[in-house]
Amino acid sequence: MSAEPDEAAFVAALDRVSAARPDLDPLAAGLLAALDLGLPGDSRAFARTFGVEHALVLRALAGLEEAGFVVVTARDGRTQRTRYAAPGSAA
Repeated sequence: MSAEPDEAAFVAALDRVSAARPDLDPLAAGLLAALDLGLPGDSRAFARTFGVEHALVLRALAGLEEAGFVVVTARDGRTQRTRYAAPGSAA
């Protein structure tokens, strides 16, 4: 997520995800919206880009993984940076 996401495109993707899944909290919906836009699934980059604590992003990712909305593709044991993707996508 090195490039800044287009704000309008992100808001539109967030609205689509939120409408399809009203049970998701805004952070979880934001993580899915980022994937919907084709942004790389990287917990630290997401946290830094959107000004959210990394621990909160990790908590939201854990819930999404448990629900089957994402799959974790890599996790750094030292930094906890977690890479994730949509289920069935090439990671």
